[in-house]
Amino acid sequence: MLALLHTSPVHVPVFDALRDTAHPGLELRHHVHAGLLERARREGPEAVTEAVRDVLRRAVAEGARAVLCTCSTIGAVAEDAASRAGVPVLRVDRPMAAAAVAAGPRVVVLAALPSTLAPTAELVEEEARRAGRSLWLETLLVEGAWARFEAGDTEGYLRLVAEAADAVTGADVIVLAQASMAAARESVRTRLPVLASPALGLAAGAAAADLGHLGPGVHARE
Repeated sequence: MLALLHTSPVHVPVFDALRDTAHPGLELRHHVHAGLLERARREGPEAVTEAVRDVLRRAVAEGARAVLCTCSTIGAVAEDAASRAGVPVLRVDRPMAAAAVAAGPRVVVLAALPSTLAPTAELVEEEARRAGRSLWLETLLVEGAWARFEAGDTEGYLRLVAEAADAVTGADVIVLAQASMAAARESVRTRLPVLASPALGLAAGAAAADLGHLGPGVHARE
């Protein structure tokens, strides 16, 4: 069983649909904790470290063989808690970051939430160092998008994200930093590759769940 740690309930049907299409038979268990993102935005991601560890402990107690964190803001916190979880703990955006680095050195990261920009940029930089590749990185905030998301205006939210992607020039690849942005890919007009995290992240999570328990001290990204 793969457990998913979400900070918004909107992700539940997205990942269920991806599972049904690409990983039939994979058991998912969703843990939704919106308060983690709210606190991380106010106080910084490190403020939710113990709360994230509590979620991981509960997930493992319920039988999770791996955990996938779908929130980019707290993804690094979740990964760092892996050594105490006893199972692989993955952040949904790491496979996307690796794919972005492989696509070319000029990477543009789009985010709707300011607190997501720095963690995603750091992740792309880490993957570039890991791959030994040069990197030119730009981060852009999609102004007004998050307010639409919080208001429940999904169509308006995705439209602003798509428009921001279409406005990007001089890049090799565009990264959509948040899982909630993924559906904007359906309406972009740019010829640049636009990467989103859910499908790539779920594939990695499914593979980790197949491996099962790694034992204390073993990190999913090692």
